[in-house]
Amino acid sequence: MLNVRDLSKNYGEKHVLHKINFHIHKGEIVGLVGENGAGKSTLLHILATIEKQSSGHFSIDEEPDSKPANIRKKIGFVPQEVALWEDFTVKENMTFFEKLSWKRRSIDELKKLCEAMHLDAWNTKVRALSGGMKRKLNMAISLIHDPPILFLDEPTVGIDLKSKKEIADYLTHIATTKDKTILYISHDMDEITSMCTRVISIGDDPFYDDILTAEGMDVTTLSKNDE
Repeated sequence: MLNVRDLSKNYGEKHVLHKINFHIHKGEIVGLVGENGAGKSTLLHILATIEKQSSGHFSIDEEPDSKPANIRKKIGFVPQEVALWEDFTVKENMTFFEKLSWKRRSIDELKKLCEAMHLDAWNTKVRALSGGMKRKLNMAISLIHDPPILFLDEPTVGIDLKSKKEIADYLTHIATTKDKTILYISHDMDEITSMCTRVISIGDDPFYDDILTAEGMDVTTLSKNDE
């Protein structure tokens, strides 16, 4: 599903990612962890074709990174920052982004997508929603075109425990029933251990590796200093 080969990213003399290699299979939920500045968000931005790698290659569902337009049709990307129209209702946000989507969806389909995440404030303006509801809407928008793979950058940061659980349950559900592949950044180790099938750790600090290995997780470590 996702194959990353010798991927590197430099900003001038600063090496953020160095010859990263990993593979994720269809239907897996894989956690992505590491200290601040390890390059987690940069990696997701590259895979989402928002940034360009300095060297190396990746493919998604056999589509090479040389064809970014085809890659974008296969991914759903949820950034850390909530990107919504605050003065639009949930319905208006969903219908607006549906018009920009690769796939046409009916109003009923859009509403059911929100309801599946326990987001039932269909006619409520975004500015009146809780943080958890906004996060759910952000995720629902990323799923409008029914992508086979999701990239999530701390999608539950700063929200209540109930909303966190509902999001985790929904992601687990679509991975197991719809074979969605998910790459998930989080600093919440309880979230990682309860939801992810395995973990990729970026960086040279053994902190995350030690915690997750002690919990019995399958951890692949990608050192920034590997040569």
